[in-house]
Amino acid sequence: MTNKNSAPTMKDVAKEAGVALGTVSKVVNGIPVGKEYQKKVEAAIEKLDYRVNSYAKGLKANRTYTIAFLVPDTINPFFGTLAFYVNRELAKNGYRMLLCSTQASPEMEQSLLDMAQQNRVDGIICLSYNENLQIKEDTRLVTIDRHLSVLAPCVASDNLAGGQLAVRKLAELGCRRLLHLSIGSVLPNEAAKRRDGFLSACVSLNLDYDMLCLTDGTPYSIFYDYLKEHIRDGRFSFDGIFCGTDHLAVQIIKSLEELGIRVPKDVQVIGFDGMRDYATGQYLCSTIVQPIEQIAQASVELVLSQNVSQAPSLVCLPVTYANGGTTRE
Repeated sequence: MTNKNSAPTMKDVAKEAGVALGTVSKVVNGIPVGKEYQKKVEAAIEKLDYRVNSYAKGLKANRTYTIAFLVPDTINPFFGTLAFYVNRELAKNGYRMLLCSTQASPEMEQSLLDMAQQNRVDGIICLSYNENLQIKEDTRLVTIDRHLSVLAPCVASDNLAGGQLAVRKLAELGCRRLLHLSIGSVLPNEAAKRRDGFLSACVSLNLDYDMLCLTDGTPYSIFYDYLKEHIRDGRFSFDGIFCGTDHLAVQIIKSLEELGIRVPKDVQVIGFDGMRDYATGQYLCSTIVQPIEQIAQASVELVLSQNVSQAPSLVCLPVTYANGGTTRE
């Protein structure tokens, strides 16, 4: 009989189930046993409300069952949604997530990374734009959207195909003069391929186009001034816009409307990411949808893999298009 004032132990479960302690250990650790034994152990666990001591389990296995997840912030809906799915996938596998919001600061990013390594996390999933990030060689690392090491696989959506898809959709909807607007890191990253996809598709379809690609930290007023300069007698110079992110697309749409240009009547706009309004669940704009849940699943599967260093250098996942009301479907 267990002490009501103390948590039940594995020995208590074994006694209640009428099986050996080793059998309980196997069931708890996911090692196959006979179906009859497994049913007895599971029934005893439920009856006693037994909880696995993850700390003791970690000491025995030389693990912490913790994975650090580094993101620039959690205010951006894309990063926040990604964190949700990464946490859910880790929990399914018996792991905890150590969430590190770096505020896009290289110094804070390095500090949080050092802290995670000092706490002996079992691996790191990282969305970083710090070219000088120092990571221990034996760290189990998976990156999202940017390659940090030849030994660390990178998970990303098919950004090149996404840019091409946006152009084809705008052309299908009657657009003939396109504009690409984006803002991002100067460092090489997978997201920059959205611009490459836009360019290649415009050339292939023989469409007139222009691009304004700014770097992080550049004031938004440059975009606003550009839009204003391309309005003549109440008409906008372009009939289709592809923005590098939904966040930028929403800002551009607001600016156009302030300048008297109607979306989608005067100009059609497509963003990238697939972000939804929190209250309604509707897409913020017509968009190229990233498979965020699948990105999280692939990242977790890789970081928990025993042979992560032998994984493909890039895991590229397909994107889709969704109408969010800023195109004339």
